[in-house]
Amino acid sequence: MEETIAGTETAQIPKQRGESLQDIAVRYAEERHWDVFPGTWLEAADGVQRCSCGEASCAVPGAHPAREDWATQATGSATVARRLWSKQQSASILLPTGRTFDAIDVPETSGFLALARMTRMELTLGPVTCTPDRRMQFFVLPGAGAKVPDLVRKLGWPLASLDLNVLGEGAYVAAPPTRFGARGAVQWACRPTPANRWLPDAEELISPLAYACGRDARR
Repeated sequence: MEETIAGTETAQIPKQRGESLQDIAVRYAEERHWDVFPGTWLEAADGVQRCSCGEASCAVPGAHPAREDWATQATGSATVARRLWSKQQSASILLPTGRTFDAIDVPETSGFLALARMTRMELTLGPVTCTPDRRMQFFVLPGAGAKVPDLVRKLGWPLASLDLNVLGEGAYVAAPPTRFGARGAVQWACRPTPANRWLPDAEELISPLAYACGRDARR
């Protein structure tokens, strides 16, 4: 079953049900060939959901790496992924960037505006996530970090003036349906489908993204 968030026809965000986090992580590795690794998880303490890291003030409870060497733990093997999540089946699903994809991270308001423009421009999108901290992450081909600053400057925007970041090597994104404590779960704004298996280059999406972030910056 899928539920969508109203507001734009492009914002179909399925809510995954009936699958364990382990099964979903295995499917990301098996079907999308994405590297995955288990992060922290939520634990109930006195009726409150707290992060397994033990920090009462954890900024992203249940949605960050559980160990410092997470980059070496990440795997594209469905068999290894199943074994990793068998140790802690409620662990969050994290995807390292800079391998099979980078992610362009923007505020949610800018992201939905950009999605509407991309639809009118008939651009081919990759998957896009929407997080509980009101960010959106557009999956693009690896190498975006080296390209985006120059692309943004050519469009006439000072990069420092835009709330636009590229997550590449050494970073990660939380994958649906990972939860950020009581704030809710990461969802798909554009879900992975056979049609978007081949990711766009950052150059194809940067114009509407920069425009949307620039418009937000002027408010």
